[in-house]
Amino acid sequence: MTETNTSTSSTSQTGRTPLADLAAAGVSIWLDDLNRSMISTGELQELIDTRNVVGVTTNPTIFANALSDGEAYTEQVRELVTAGADVDTAVFELTTEDVRNACDVLRPVFDASDGVDGRVSIEVDPRLENDTEGTVAMARKLWAAVDRENLFIKIPATLEGLPAISQVLADGISVNVTLIFSLDRYRGVMNAFLTGLEQAREAGKDLSKIHSVASFFVSRVDSEVDKQLEAIGTDEALGLRGKAGLANARLAYQAYEEVFSTPRWQNLADDGAHAQRPLWASTGVKNPDYPDTLYVAGLVAPNTVNTMPHPTMEATADHGEIPGDSVTGTYAESQQVLDDLERVGVSYAQVVETLETEGVDKFEKSWGELLDSVSGELDRLRGESQ
Repeated sequence: MTETNTSTSSTSQTGRTPLADLAAAGVSIWLDDLNRSMISTGELQELIDTRNVVGVTTNPTIFANALSDGEAYTEQVRELVTAGADVDTAVFELTTEDVRNACDVLRPVFDASDGVDGRVSIEVDPRLENDTEGTVAMARKLWAAVDRENLFIKIPATLEGLPAISQVLADGISVNVTLIFSLDRYRGVMNAFLTGLEQAREAGKDLSKIHSVASFFVSRVDSEVDKQLEAIGTDEALGLRGKAGLANARLAYQAYEEVFSTPRWQNLADDGAHAQRPLWASTGVKNPDYPDTLYVAGLVAPNTVNTMPHPTMEATADHGEIPGDSVTGTYAESQQVLDDLERVGVSYAQVVETLETEGVDKFEKSWGELLDSVSGELDRLRGESQ
């Protein structure tokens, strides 16, 4: 359990809390965490009530951490042992159970927002990141198993993931596209989204029921770029530390504004489609020298999502200062940051390629840890039953 229920919130000049100010500025606040006890103890509901939380994201790391404390899951694991489930089946059943129950907690938010928020994300098996058809099949399986319309299926934005995104959207399944680092790949994601909606329309789907977000990662960009800047070591290079993450994300919002003002998009919007919202992911600050609300206050823009780990959410609640829109109008300055990085010797193309590779590897490693944890629990309970 975190201490979210007992901490205090500051009050801004508007008379609202910083998180309420953030929501009023058009940013949906989602929690980047989930475990079974958060649902059973009412902690998730309390975060909805007191922290303006309107969505939840999960990933293999989050599930691995949750299931490492197996006590909350023992009863279900015992039932899976009795049913003869293998480890992959057990992981599927355990994670979809948590997500289904979280969807139910968030259902009133979903209804109140007309389906925009109140959503919970679950990711396809990260071992499928280079398997388009396998990703599509897993997405359909997860969608059917959770069986809640306020679900998002998370699909990584690998090259093989792009056609899977289109196919899954064409099925009428809502998608959270994850692991986006580069502006070029983000444009590919938006194109895949539009293609998927066009295919869904051709198949007779109700476009108003299909939603999507595009998860653009922020802090990891600074971690990788800062490491290279410190290796270069010049005053100019060191002066660019902590700037790349915000600049990259702000330019992504510029791309979002461009794509969703085109005739191609308007044609879909006329048929009831909802724009794919940018989602700021990896917003926990990794460098203690930076303000702990850097990737919240610096990325305030309409029609966006910020998915926060607990510490970032609590820091914002406690002392966050929400300046209003901190993205539009920054595009020239942001492009200059990327240009300056290239000039001092940091390759943007190399940085984003490294981050995508590392991101997939981290998720696969976490998935392996999750499988190992569940396998150990299955073995333990099998031994008890013999």
